[in-house]
Amino acid sequence: MSKYLIKNISIVNEGKIEQQDLLINGERIEKIGSNLSEKGNVVEINGEGKHLLPGAIDDQVHFREPGLTHKATIYSESKAAVAGGVTSFMEMPNTVPNALTLELLEDKYNTASQSSLANYSFFMGVSNSNANEVLRVNEHKANICGVKIFMGASTGNMLVDNYGTLEKIFSESELLIATHCEDEKIIKENYERIKKEKGQLSPSDHAFIRDDNACFESSLAAIQIAKKYNTRLHILHISTEKEIQLFGNMLPLKEKRITAEVCVHHLHFTADDYEKLGYLIKCNPAIKAPNNKEALWKALLDDHLDLIATDHAPHLLSEKSGEYEHAHSGLPLVQHAILLMLHYHKMGKISLEKIVEKMSHAVADCFHIEKRGYIREGYFADLVIANLQNTTTVSKENILYKCGWSPLEGVEFPASIEKTFVNGTLVYDNGIWDESNKGKRMTFSH
Repeated sequence: MSKYLIKNISIVNEGKIEQQDLLINGERIEKIGSNLSEKGNVVEINGEGKHLLPGAIDDQVHFREPGLTHKATIYSESKAAVAGGVTSFMEMPNTVPNALTLELLEDKYNTASQSSLANYSFFMGVSNSNANEVLRVNEHKANICGVKIFMGASTGNMLVDNYGTLEKIFSESELLIATHCEDEKIIKENYERIKKEKGQLSPSDHAFIRDDNACFESSLAAIQIAKKYNTRLHILHISTEKEIQLFGNMLPLKEKRITAEVCVHHLHFTADDYEKLGYLIKCNPAIKAPNNKEALWKALLDDHLDLIATDHAPHLLSEKSGEYEHAHSGLPLVQHAILLMLHYHKMGKISLEKIVEKMSHAVADCFHIEKRGYIREGYFADLVIANLQNTTTVSKENILYKCGWSPLEGVEFPASIEKTFVNGTLVYDNGIWDESNKGKRMTFSH
């Protein structure tokens, strides 16, 4: 295992930016301080003028393996993640087959152990009929990030609208429950009404079909069940101004029983962008009117929303075209999430400390991830060197997603990701890769 000594770098961590040195020994951070020196076989890195961030932890991605590997694989998307400074991910169960049994879930962990360049965890999936199987996960809670419930349309057999199933899992699960909240009945009624009015639908109709009310009513229902049983609930990808009132910001994150995330595309795009990008930005929940974007930013900065994720969901370009009903929902984002937030930092919208809090610290706290998400002695060396004096332009040539495209193509970001360490291995170094060590399965103290 190599030793790395990073000298004179601005470390962004726990609400502060301090110019210090950092020593990596093997998989872990051994020492942080001033004027550090190390004898023997050590690689020294000059960090002057650059920033050291804890690797981002993305709690919501779709890497499509097994069953949908024409779109993406754990290997391809974890590589894209690492190039973007995301060192750990939590992947969703709506692969093919859906991860609805412990055995199928473990198959995904086995695949990741052989191919993922980033650290990983996988959510256990829920259907209307697998509650007993889901509750088996309680015995494995140190090794699984959580349970995922689609309270809105999903792939395969994963729409959960049976309240008996919901009550059983909310009352008995010892793991965090993450929910996709959109009310199926409202969506269907909106669709039928707008389809009847217009005949042929356009991309911008998506925001009205999957509207504010569909999100609000479903989130409210999830929160009411969680409060009834004091369940640990995390609502994914909040997309509306209306939902923000459902969340509080008075308690420290570690004491909250109900938490919420916002995704980078809901902080960046609005319904005005459908005219230019069309179905490329069709996703669930939908990108909506501009007032929602502004409200989401405010709620993120005042801690009503607890963390930032991507909901990275790649499809082939051919799957994003055609008529409304055939254009798939989801967009690839994991390679450019940190760069997008650094763009907003340069605009004065968010501090570096807040970016690190929402993309690393808060995710580790929310999921009780062991020894990750912070730059601390003894923690795993999941680290990112960013250069805020450089630029990165998104192009087909440098996109690493297997699907080969991004809704951000042509955008020039005012920063670059220079190096990414995963468990002390310098996996990404200005376009040079070391794939000799794979990422690790994350552990949790639920």
